[in-house]
Amino acid sequence: MASSTYFKDQRGRGENAELQEELASNDKTKKRDAVKKVIRDMTLGKDVSGLFAPVVNNMMTPNLEVRKLVYLYLINYAKTQPDLAIMAVNGFVKDCGDANPLIRALAVRTMGCIRVEQISEYLCEPLRRALKDSDPYVRKTAAICVCKLYEISPDLVIDQGFIDSLNDLLGDSNPMVVSNAVAALAEIQHHGATKALTLNNTTILKLLAVLNECSEWGQIFILDVVSTYTPPNAAEADNILDRVKPRLQHANSAVVLSTAKVMLKLLDIITDNDKIKTFVKALGPPLVTLMSSESEIQYVALRNIQLICQIRPTVLHGDVKVFFCKYNDPIFVKMEKLDVLVMLASDRNIDQVLMEFKEYATEIDDEFVCKAVRCIGRCAIKLTDAAEKCVKVLVDLIETKVNYVVQEAIIVIRDIFRKYPNKYESVIGTLCENLDTLDNHEAKSSMIWVIGEYADRIDNAAELLGQFLDTFMEETHPVQLQLLTSTVKLFLKRPTTAQDMVKKVLALATQSTDHPDLRDRGYIYWRLLSADPQRARQVVLAEPSQVAYDSQRVDDVLLELLLKQVSSLASVYHKPAETFLVDSGRQAVTRAAVSSMSLAKHLGSGDDDDDNEYWECPGCSMECSVFVQNCAGCEAARGDAPTKRKDSKPEGDAAGGAAGGAGGGGDMLDLLGDTGGGGGGGGGPA
Repeated sequence: MASSTYFKDQRGRGENAELQEELASNDKTKKRDAVKKVIRDMTLGKDVSGLFAPVVNNMMTPNLEVRKLVYLYLINYAKTQPDLAIMAVNGFVKDCGDANPLIRALAVRTMGCIRVEQISEYLCEPLRRALKDSDPYVRKTAAICVCKLYEISPDLVIDQGFIDSLNDLLGDSNPMVVSNAVAALAEIQHHGATKALTLNNTTILKLLAVLNECSEWGQIFILDVVSTYTPPNAAEADNILDRVKPRLQHANSAVVLSTAKVMLKLLDIITDNDKIKTFVKALGPPLVTLMSSESEIQYVALRNIQLICQIRPTVLHGDVKVFFCKYNDPIFVKMEKLDVLVMLASDRNIDQVLMEFKEYATEIDDEFVCKAVRCIGRCAIKLTDAAEKCVKVLVDLIETKVNYVVQEAIIVIRDIFRKYPNKYESVIGTLCENLDTLDNHEAKSSMIWVIGEYADRIDNAAELLGQFLDTFMEETHPVQLQLLTSTVKLFLKRPTTAQDMVKKVLALATQSTDHPDLRDRGYIYWRLLSADPQRARQVVLAEPSQVAYDSQRVDDVLLELLLKQVSSLASVYHKPAETFLVDSGRQAVTRAAVSSMSLAKHLGSGDDDDDNEYWECPGCSMECSVFVQNCAGCEAARGDAPTKRKDSKPEGDAAGGAAGGAGGGGDMLDLLGDTGGGGGGGGGPA
């Protein structure tokens, strides 16, 4: 339809006056080319709203290609020219009765995309006819149009009985009509107080009956709706599980994850333990298969697997090797694999896992290396019987003398000491040998904590702390606080050795610093030591709090919420959707599948400057990405809106563009394609 030549620089040509003449020409070829030039300029961000009337006059052309382009123009500029948009109503109504179902569907879809209230009342009668059209393509298009009309005028949709018509379409013979009706009803229910979609056993069976015949996007819609249904008994839950289980073998990763979401919910209702084990076992292989997909889909799968393994730990207990890092894995995939490996670590496979972690600790990416070292410590805290093996690996890593490895190992060993007090003191000597190499404030704090905690067993503890005390005023506040506490511990355990040191550190903390926490702690220690040394011993030398493995786990309340949103951005961020999505029409769809292409940009792009640039919509003042030319909230064109920059960007903004799939897509794609923007086979979103 469009040639690349239309997007080349046309110096001295393409002005509105010249285009207006060509649009009024009697030459059909010249007229078609003029419409293409208008769409070219509109796509490039130029303001061609002044050509509204000449473009609309070409609406009734018999050329379907030109008609689609005119409709595209109308969608883009009807918001800014509502009075002129009324001119096109008669053409829409006429097209809705055309003998060609493609033209009927195109007219209905376009009228739904034009977000102008003045046109809404003219849409009702054509839409009512379209919902009962003999052609399924028209019916499925009309179903989505009802949803769009609801965003403009909710009361009109309810009064005209369109919601009842959508419910009638749930029994349609065409699977695509059913899936679009489900999508529209779910969207209406999500954005309105109306109980648009009432789920019961009969409705669920209707949806499951067409599940196998739907497109992948239709299956996602239906599975997402089924996941919100709670069966009244175990028998019905078992029946639904049997019906959806084959979807785990689907090539599209979004379908697989949506199916997993349904199964995870229904497994809580099943009472037969043998059946539960069977269904849980069936969940494993599809999740493993996702690890051979593109790296972006792997990332999404890994984030969801962390949630699934927390609620069902046995799902992947025999597949730990699948999550070993490959040399060509992107760093964001490697980091998530480390977390999954810790979750899957057990007494049976800990030797393999530790060998992998030790190997990762020799890599060149210091961030990856440090996390691998931390994971060794997490395994020690998680598995009591394997703690000694983990400590031995950490000591071997310290002996490599690689600075950042040594420092991370010291931080990890401090946590192991807190988990297993008085058990692995033999490594303290190795830690003290690396005292001079520490430059990380957390590593310094950890080392100072170890010296203070075991001051009665380290012969030269006073000398070691004295090295840090000499640079007290140059250290960071966390190091100063820990040094103050450890020096007081040393004094309480060895009063004669540390008397001068404790006076010096208390004087520095109370007189030479303006940090309120440090000064207050110094005064508290000073008064405790002066008033009641015995009470000071009870306070300062109290047993340290133990470190728990579940410090890395998602909170149970949040986990329950996230499991309901598996395969959405919420399960990727491990945050509730409302914390990063703005409720502005379709932008608030919380169950949209994650687009792998958008996620790739979010994860892999190093161009932070583009991410911080936006333009402000002249219609609704919404901040819009520089990569789009139409506002996502009100569909207004960018026009001459200038590019602006943000100093910082909330975490959710970077991924807002990653929500696509089931209900997404801009109106330009929605006009020329089916709902959801397409997508194929295994390359679909996750």
